[in-house]
Amino acid sequence: MAIIKFTLNHKQVIVNGDPNRRLLDVIRNDFNLKGLKEGCGEGECGACAVLINHQIVNSCLYVLANAEGKDIITIEGFAETKRFAVIKSAFETAGAVQCGFCTPGMIIATESLLNANPHPSEAEIKIGLSGNLCRCTGYNMIVEAVQIAMKAGEGLW
Repeated sequence: MAIIKFTLNHKQVIVNGDPNRRLLDVIRNDFNLKGLKEGCGEGECGACAVLINHQIVNSCLYVLANAEGKDIITIEGFAETKRFAVIKSAFETAGAVQCGFCTPGMIIATESLLNANPHPSEAEIKIGLSGNLCRCTGYNMIVEAVQIAMKAGEGLW
């Protein structure tokens, strides 16, 4: 057992438990935040994506011990921002949401991409989203959504 302290969605939290637990399980089970999902459990699909110190991370591969002192943002925490509102609107406009399973991870990936590069090319968008799988939309509508968000959110990133 270990005591791990970190910031989760702008709030200091403490977890007393097995430091080898996956961050995905801690967030979903201990904090009841269900926006991140387990798709593959192998870091391939991006459904469990979170931002850790502003970097996108697959939480299914991240152990709790590594969260010590980190700033972690889930889709629920990101949903409280102006940037989220712009990305959400862009995804809706482009029709980039179908079943919705991948959407939280795609939105986190979009935030990570635009935070690092506010004006990505189409090729850079595809690379930025490459860690996220979608079975429904094809990817064209998602790429279009990122382009819409980039323009609509000019100055936010």
